[in-house]
Amino acid sequence: MVLRPNQKLLLALTQKFASITGFINLLSFHRKGKQIYAVVVRSRVSFLEVDRMDKAEVLARILQSEDTSTVLGGQCPASVIKSRKCVPVTAKAQGGELGFLDEAIRTALTGQTRNVVLVGSEGVGKTTALHKLVADWAKGDCLQNFAHVFHFQFRRMGSIADELCLETLIQKSLHQIPAESAGLVTEKPDAVLFVLDGLDEHKHSLDPSAHSLTSDPTQPVSVSCLLASLLHGSLLKGAAFLVASRPTANLKFLKGTQVEVLGFQKPQRELYFNTFFTEPAAANRALEHMETTLGFYDFCASPRFCWTVCSIYKCLIYSAAKLPETLSQLFIDILVHLIQSLSLTKACSRGLLLALGKMASHCLHDPHACCSKDILDSCGFQQQLTALGSFLKVHDEKEFSFHSQLMQEFVLAVAFFLDASTYEDVEKMLGNHKGCTKLLDFFMSGLSEPVQYRSLEELLGIFSSDQIKGFKSWFKSSSEKKLKDYNKSEHYRCFHLLHQVQNESLVKEILTPPAHPCIFHENLSLADCAALNYVITCLGEREKLSLSRTTISKEIMEVLLPSVRLSHTVILSNCSIHIESIPLLASAVCMGATRELVLSHSNLRDEKAQVLFTGLRRAKLHRLNLNVCELTASCCGDLVSMLTSETSQLQILELMFNPISDQGFMTLCEAMHSPNCRLQELQLGNCDLTEASMEAFAAALCSGESRLRKIDLKDNEIGDRGVEALCKALQQPNGKLQSLGLFDTCLTGVCCSHLMKVLMSEHCSLSELDLSLNDLGQEGALLLCQGVNRPNCPIEILGLTRCKLTQTVFQELGSVLKNGTCQIKSLLLAINKVGDQGVKYILEAVAHPSCLLEELSLEMTTLTDACVEDLCAALRANNTLKLLELRNNSLTDAAAPPIVQVMKEKHNMKELNLKYNDFSEDALLILDECPNIRY
Repeated sequence: MVLRPNQKLLLALTQKFASITGFINLLSFHRKGKQIYAVVVRSRVSFLEVDRMDKAEVLARILQSEDTSTVLGGQCPASVIKSRKCVPVTAKAQGGELGFLDEAIRTALTGQTRNVVLVGSEGVGKTTALHKLVADWAKGDCLQNFAHVFHFQFRRMGSIADELCLETLIQKSLHQIPAESAGLVTEKPDAVLFVLDGLDEHKHSLDPSAHSLTSDPTQPVSVSCLLASLLHGSLLKGAAFLVASRPTANLKFLKGTQVEVLGFQKPQRELYFNTFFTEPAAANRALEHMETTLGFYDFCASPRFCWTVCSIYKCLIYSAAKLPETLSQLFIDILVHLIQSLSLTKACSRGLLLALGKMASHCLHDPHACCSKDILDSCGFQQQLTALGSFLKVHDEKEFSFHSQLMQEFVLAVAFFLDASTYEDVEKMLGNHKGCTKLLDFFMSGLSEPVQYRSLEELLGIFSSDQIKGFKSWFKSSSEKKLKDYNKSEHYRCFHLLHQVQNESLVKEILTPPAHPCIFHENLSLADCAALNYVITCLGEREKLSLSRTTISKEIMEVLLPSVRLSHTVILSNCSIHIESIPLLASAVCMGATRELVLSHSNLRDEKAQVLFTGLRRAKLHRLNLNVCELTASCCGDLVSMLTSETSQLQILELMFNPISDQGFMTLCEAMHSPNCRLQELQLGNCDLTEASMEAFAAALCSGESRLRKIDLKDNEIGDRGVEALCKALQQPNGKLQSLGLFDTCLTGVCCSHLMKVLMSEHCSLSELDLSLNDLGQEGALLLCQGVNRPNCPIEILGLTRCKLTQTVFQELGSVLKNGTCQIKSLLLAINKVGDQGVKYILEAVAHPSCLLEELSLEMTTLTDACVEDLCAALRANNTLKLLELRNNSLTDAAAPPIVQVMKEKHNMKELNLKYNDFSEDALLILDECPNIRY
């Protein structure tokens, strides 16, 4: 008989299923074609029944797990699933999108993705999410594209010493399925999903080059080789994998979609607390307290940690006890609760903690370490075995590990203060566990104060006075040393430890005023800000709070509010400021002692600036720095409203490098017409201004209400016509401007006639004029000299750097300086190549008794050694000059000795800058003899 193709297929299937049903007569296939159909149908029915039994078995094993919920271990997955009150945890996919973890997994595995890797810290919800996913699959709620889902733990698989093949592994997972049927699973890998939990507990490398990978599902190999072969696709190619792990080196060997498990965000924590507590008032109180005192720690996102906190808070709230203020206090309360629940004698409780301390020290050195019964005995657990479940997790009834690394480090800190014979000094304790612990020094600090450890002494006996004394001595000396250094991470660590100690007098003792200049803050985390805030509130009102390169979120601003209120100057430069934090910042500034607010380089932009200006209307600010904040004309109306509010006290406004343009500046000028505007100084460098806005500015100056005394317009295209409009106002009685900055504003000598009229005017009040980096030329500069030469001309600071000045101009300036009425104290003449002869006129003026110069810049004026004699004579004759700038000239070794000699004689000279001249190493050694010479 010849079989058709479909009959051949059925024959093959029947042969495959024969071993399962055990009742097919293979000898009759070639004669009884009709019977084949019947048998095949019956065989498929049997296979599907096995499949349903498999799912039922999987679900039963998950829901009937022997794991129990404990204070430290958290709520076990079976309890979470059965309660049907599972709060979803947040996850971040590779693209950066935030969502719920279960949705992220399902979306990935129902698409083309075959490998998904979940990465997250301890207790963040990975294991519960995997259990729930497998349970939902078994119930038929998700991932039905997979016929088989195998759930394994790396730790348990690592305990298998024997070699085994994939089919044996599957049989062990399926339990009631006969061994013969395990081979069926391997024939359709696309329908298989492996769920593997705890990669970080896998002791072997997944580097494919470290294994002889197998592709044969029947070949017995080591478990490590089997896992590597599966995960690298050599074995059961096409199967899908869902792997969960804490951060570990093995992750770099895994391909696929990586999902970061973030745990509970604030909304989920709120939902979790409301689910845990039956009374809304208790839930709200517990949540608010945790967010305030602990919410800045990363591990608050951990569902397990939230379970622990809720469990302890519930006991404390219902017993009317005080809730903990720090992490150390929380763990003291946890330990007290656990010990009290064990009902042990004081001696047994002390022995238990000492044994736990030894085990903690042993396990901290190996992240994969589990302690055997022998190790437990060596640690001294013989008398306390019944109490282990409260602190330790039992694996397969033969290995033990801590539920929580935080508690592991805490019991080690407690043991340190209980046993001076086992644990030596603090340095050795911390040194022996360096790199293994995160918060050991936190807990030791918190346990060093009697007010905090007294409740433990009642249960464990007296803490060692020698250990406490030794720790306090170490803490004070190490803190003072760290704060005098410039290592910011050490500064933050010191603040964290002081926060745990909770001793205000100790903060004031350690943070003496000399330590303050070395302390700076950048890239602060939420926890860093909380510790810093504690220190500042202990110290009280302060001159300055300076943060940089820090993301100022709403949460961070909520933590820093007290510090902002206490600080006279608040600097948040180079920070990324969230819009939700702006109202909080403005409110703190209004309510506190802040008089200066610096937000430069903060990417504020118009929307956030508008919120800020609205919030600052009642502020008592004197100075506001918004340089480089990407502001435009759109926000200037709100700025005017702030400046003209009845309570405005703002005197200095800095808006440099913001493209507000003429439109924005003209809007600002409206504020100067208001009697409420107290603005005295305005910095508008590089703001895209032109001559078009100068008429409006001139009108504001002449309004009679303007209090503006200083404006810097540098790096704008003001031009000669713009200056002409401005000069008309400056000749009026109400034009009381005292400082005008026109550095690099596209001016030529044409504007100098107008400036000369201002300087010649009886109403001129200008004491500072900067015209640097403008092409004034000789003709224009000589007109300026006429104006400055007017008797009693008020100019004291004159900037003419790189203005294309000539020797003739220098000669005229020299005459002005000697005229007896010249008030100039600072003269900037750099980058005008007039040579020794031109500078000679200035040096002769310096030597004149009528010269009042205190600062003189002659940088890049092409000086040589020929000027040295005149220079030394001028310095000897002058008693007012303090700063002389001679950088970037051509002075040589011959100039060094006479200059050093005269500098040693002249005590009025504070600094002579000779950098970038032509000095040899020998000459530099000579210059080094005088501390006031920079070279």
